[in-house]
Amino acid sequence: MKKTIILSLGLLGNILLAQKAIDYVDPFIGTSNFGATNPGAIAPRGMLSISPFNVAFDTTGIKNPLEKDSRWLSNPYVHENTFFTGFTHVNLSGVGCPDLGVIIAMPTTGDLELNHLKYGSTYHDEKAKPGYYALTLDKYNIKAEATADTRAGITRYTFPAGQANLIINLGLGLTNEQGAVIKMNNNQEFQGMRMVGSFCYNNAEGAYPVYFYGKVSIPAEEFGSYKVADNYQGVEAQWMTYNGQTLLKPSFTNEVIGDSIGGFFSYNFKKPTQLELKIGVSYVSIENAKENLMKEIGQKDFNQVEMQTQNAWEDKLSVAEVEGGTLDQKKIFYTGLYHALIHPNILNDINGEFPLHKRVGIKKTNHQRYTVFSLWDTYRNYHSLLSLLYPQDQLDMVNTMLDIYDETGWLPKWELNNTETFTMVGDPATVVLADTYMRGITGFDKKKAYEAMLKGATQMKDNPLRPGIDDYWKYGYVSLNSGVPGPVSTTQEYNIADFAISQFAKVMGDKENQKKFEAQFKTYRKLYNKKWSLLVPKYRNGEWLKGFNPEKGANFEANEGYIEGNAYQYTFMVPQDIRGLIKLMGGNKNFVKNLDAVFEKGQFDMANEPDIAYPYLYNYIKGSEWKTQMRVNDLLNKYFTTQPAGLPGNDDTGVMSAWAMMSMMGFYPTEPAVANYALTAPKFTKIKLRLNPKFFGNEAVEIISNASPENIYIQQIKIDGKKHNSYFITDKELKSAKKIEFILGNQPKK
Repeated sequence: MKKTIILSLGLLGNILLAQKAIDYVDPFIGTSNFGATNPGAIAPRGMLSISPFNVAFDTTGIKNPLEKDSRWLSNPYVHENTFFTGFTHVNLSGVGCPDLGVIIAMPTTGDLELNHLKYGSTYHDEKAKPGYYALTLDKYNIKAEATADTRAGITRYTFPAGQANLIINLGLGLTNEQGAVIKMNNNQEFQGMRMVGSFCYNNAEGAYPVYFYGKVSIPAEEFGSYKVADNYQGVEAQWMTYNGQTLLKPSFTNEVIGDSIGGFFSYNFKKPTQLELKIGVSYVSIENAKENLMKEIGQKDFNQVEMQTQNAWEDKLSVAEVEGGTLDQKKIFYTGLYHALIHPNILNDINGEFPLHKRVGIKKTNHQRYTVFSLWDTYRNYHSLLSLLYPQDQLDMVNTMLDIYDETGWLPKWELNNTETFTMVGDPATVVLADTYMRGITGFDKKKAYEAMLKGATQMKDNPLRPGIDDYWKYGYVSLNSGVPGPVSTTQEYNIADFAISQFAKVMGDKENQKKFEAQFKTYRKLYNKKWSLLVPKYRNGEWLKGFNPEKGANFEANEGYIEGNAYQYTFMVPQDIRGLIKLMGGNKNFVKNLDAVFEKGQFDMANEPDIAYPYLYNYIKGSEWKTQMRVNDLLNKYFTTQPAGLPGNDDTGVMSAWAMMSMMGFYPTEPAVANYALTAPKFTKIKLRLNPKFFGNEAVEIISNASPENIYIQQIKIDGKKHNSYFITDKELKSAKKIEFILGNQPKK
């Protein structure tokens, strides 16, 4: 009996432990199928992340290798790959363009080998959870582990007895950006910098440094730096005796400057030994990198940092508590939330300093300074999610955008480490500012925000935010003559931003601009072609594109009218004027028929931001709302799984994860700068959202339902016991409710 009781208590304890949100996170989800996430160690919104680097290997005889120099590859790790060449210390997650993936540390045994193609190793026994990653290297029998704080991290290596080495490789990285400095201070410490910044392989002249300071836990018996000499050609090569060779500089404590450079620590362990490497990073200076390390980690060991970071993750993830559903659904949900808490990440050092745009100076911030604003993606759903669950983060991000406006004269478009990449189209920061305000987060300078919005929308000359602005205001659309890529898409994006301005003009009491932008946000209608029932590219003289093919543009195919999509994937992307589009198409019946056609012809792309709200558009048509519930359910089941390929494609800094999460909770934002959500059937029987009482009057809202694999159709909705007669809910209704109840069934309510 006693044994039975003890066993039962033990099982109960395990069940209780498994109920922590962090236990449902699987960082391997999204590491295949070009999801572009990585399983490395990172703290919530960490500047530093430690990822395994397995995308540099000999491709001889390999068909279509997922290797960084053999194809477009934006991530330091791919699940299918098996050749490890070290841990990187700054990385991006879920982006479509490569950058960072540098400051690589690699453990080896035996004689010192500095060529990554020779020192790399296959591996086994991979493990990952928030704040922790581990593997064992087959070639060396070394267990390598990683954990991280916000700006500093630790890797731990369990070496067998014998000769051991730890290599710091500054020549290898995700992109081939050139330029680095390393200084081996002594047999335990090193420092330096690595150039990064050619995002999407563009703007190489805008490269900038990331600084680092590191320390190993055991003084090395031998240490030094190295440099791979250039491989000279022709006559000059005849007298270059070291041509292309690796030059070792033992015990060298001066700076080494170059491209393919690095450092090393070597040991002769008498018994199996654990060695820890601590590294701090900064985009300001080596001194700040050291301060970040000393103040965040200092004398803490690996286990202490791991526990601290996992507690930080649990605190962030536990804002949402779910019950019911399947184990896989919980994993998908919490891994999605985890991915949504990686970017935007903190840019400022622990002392508040951050680099100014174009590195013209250094400034201190009085709030968290964020970076990695993939706004063309994130304005659609991500920032609405943050406004609900993490309003302080969202406020700091908005204030960061306004700081960028102060510093550069423009709102950001696709900002990375305080460098504007101008990737993608539109004026998305305008939408985020307005949407944030409409959702009750008002603690920012609205006058400055409005000024910034208007400047981006109306400055006719030298306007980097809105290419084609002359056409846009003169004709109402960006024309094929303009030379602007994706003129239809660009027109639509400007329309959405102008709607946001019209909404904010109401807040500011500016009736003149309200009227002006209310007219302008509807100009996409000039591109509506009745023959095709689609938005079609147009010339300035009003003529349509000849030889128009509505399917051209899918799967990143180059085309005349659209950015990363085709006519089917863009036509319904008018969230500011869905009712106007319904009228253009000839009424409800035609709208539903045309929307159905996108799905039935296989033109809907779950991995493409412009059409990800499409499944929710049926909610605008009375009697068709069940199709939203059906399509969302089908898409969740098809594209979101617990496998490494468990995202439909690129996560886009958490946008695809946010789509899945919000869809599983039963609500989704369909109208940017309008504080409401379209409703669908939740996937859990109970969802408790903990709200921030500093921003909202309510501390928590519960969403309950009789969800099951069969019960996917809404029969009735109640808010605090009262019947809710709409398939939409306002942000205020959601946040002020105590209980929202979905009564579901297995048959659609038509």
